Amino acid sequence: MSNKRSNSFRRAILQGSRQLKGCSLRDEVGLGLSQQLVRHIAYETLPREVDRKWYFDSYTYCPPPWLILTITIAEVVVFMYYGFQLDRLVLQVSSPSFLKSHLPYHPQLRAQAWRYLSYIFMHTGIEHLGLNMAMQLLVGVPLEMVHGALRIGLVYVCGVLAGSLAVSVTDMTAPVVGSSGGVYALVSAHLANVVMNWSGMKCQFKLFRMAMALVCMSVEFGRAVWLRFYPPAFPPCPNPSFVAHLGGVVVGLTLGVVVLQNYEQRLQEQSLFWIFFCVYTLFVLCAVFWNIFAYSLLDVRLPPPP
Repeated sequence: MSNKRSNSFRRAILQGSRQLKGCSLRDEVGLGLSQQLVRHIAYETLPREVDRKWYFDSYTYCPPPWLILTITIAEVVVFMYYGFQLDRLVLQVSSPSFLKSHLPYHPQLRAQAWRYLSYIFMHTGIEHLGLNMAMQLLVGVPLEMVHGALRIGLVYVCGVLAGSLAVSVTDMTAPVVGSSGGVYALVSAHLANVVMNWSGMKCQFKLFRMAMALVCMSVEFGRAVWLRFYPPAFPPCPNPSFVAHLGGVVVGLTLGVVVLQNYEQRLQEQSLFWIFFCVYTLFVLCAVFWNIFAYSLLDVRLPPPP
């Protein structure tokens, strides 16, 4: 939600100056399906009862959670387009034309700055898209309903950019595809928020659901590692890197946690947010200079352009 509460507003609620209806949100009866969904999401994402009540009373589905849905639909459309064009849905990366698109990040084409973000719309195959899409929708949509498109978009885009830049610094010869950087930023931030507020989180089957989320992340990460070191179909160009996943996790555990923890306060009022944002900005600047100068200074042997 865009109209975040100020510190004084939160204090007024805690002091009883504003009466929130009902003793407990779980005691509300006669709710429609949409209201039950909002209540469920409140217990999924917010650790304090006062926050859950305020969110439940204030949420209106206007605007709807459009950002994550739009990104997911765009990823599916692009995947289907290239699926028909390349005549394959599984392991599209094995096609000689896969990297010829204008979307993936490729080290030979790193001067084309849009590729550091546009690579999220390409996936190595339907198994890659399916896992990313499931985590993106199951975690991203509820988070956007609570925190708004601006905050969730900030975490997502920072994870995407950190992923491609991390690859360009640590896995310098590899291309990058897939939305794992943004997805892992959101999922890592959410899981860390749940762990840090374990007693306050009232969602059902917390431990089981966390275990399932970690299993899904591990399976997807393991698939990416296996693919990276599997003999490429068209050497000398290696298969896509897995380092983008790690870049997303780092963003989620730092910048993402601050964003999700401060539901009731404006981000610009949080000193910890500015510390992490400045560190992130410094990383981006260093990575940009690395991309400009390091490849030639280190005489890196890059694969030919696609």
